[in-house]
Amino acid sequence: MIEENHSLTNEFILIGFTDHPELKTILFMVFLTIYLITMVGNLGLVALIYMERCLHTPMYIFLGNLALMDSCCSCAITPKMLGNFFSKDRMISLRECMAQFYFLCLAETTGFFLLAAMAYDRCVAICRPLQYHTMMSKKLCLQMITGAYITGNMHAMIQVGFLFRLTFCRSHQINHFFCDVLPLYRLSCVDPYINELMIFIFSGSFQILTMTIVIISYIFILFTVFLMKSKEGRGKALSTCASHFLSVSIFYGSLFSMYIRPSSVKEGDKDILISVFYTLVIPLLNPFIYSLRNKVVINVMKKIIKKIS
Repeated sequence: MIEENHSLTNEFILIGFTDHPELKTILFMVFLTIYLITMVGNLGLVALIYMERCLHTPMYIFLGNLALMDSCCSCAITPKMLGNFFSKDRMISLRECMAQFYFLCLAETTGFFLLAAMAYDRCVAICRPLQYHTMMSKKLCLQMITGAYITGNMHAMIQVGFLFRLTFCRSHQINHFFCDVLPLYRLSCVDPYINELMIFIFSGSFQILTMTIVIISYIFILFTVFLMKSKEGRGKALSTCASHFLSVSIFYGSLFSMYIRPSSVKEGDKDILISVFYTLVIPLLNPFIYSLRNKVVINVMKKIIKKIS
């Protein structure tokens, strides 16, 4: 019986947010709007950085790649979620589950290292302005981006690989709006201890490593800023870092509480709220956090709008 049950569940039902018809329509419109704004904001930022030569600097190249990963995260989750609002079965196969988690893990892990690279870039720009072009060469910038993508891809492949050791026989209903690993662990009829350990070790290591780089970079930045005699110089330096620090705080805080907190696998509905934040809200906010506080980006956008009009 146990062996037969192990092969029963290869498809799952995503419970989603609600079964109430009126709430479904409202939530669908809200999340569709979020998705469209997210894609336009992030892909628009990528296109802007690609087209404008004045934005071909490490700071904006890192930002463009971060926007690309935010788009990847949103594309992995939102279309299926929107379709399930009015789907009768709301089914998702195990392979689709793994694909969703692969792209989510790729986007989030790559995002860790891109944010760390951006912090280092700002540190060099403020603390060593005369040596900036030497220390932050195009070659180093390319190496950082390539390393971020390789690490993100390897982490995603490792975590998806460990999912293959699990079999599912308890239920075919996932109490979530997308196929995350923590809800899958709850449905596994095999002890997911090794999977939990691997996600704790890898996610924890990457977050601690990149967070350390960010914290050290900002310690040097603050030390340099407080030594500046010019108030205008201090304000400009802090302004360029404020948007990055805000994005980092939101990003790390939500993911840390999701995957690294104790007994995270045993949590239920609490995961949904946190997941909405880091899969939907953060990709929505990032292009606005960086663009609206950046005079260079705003001036480039104004120039393009003038050309079009």
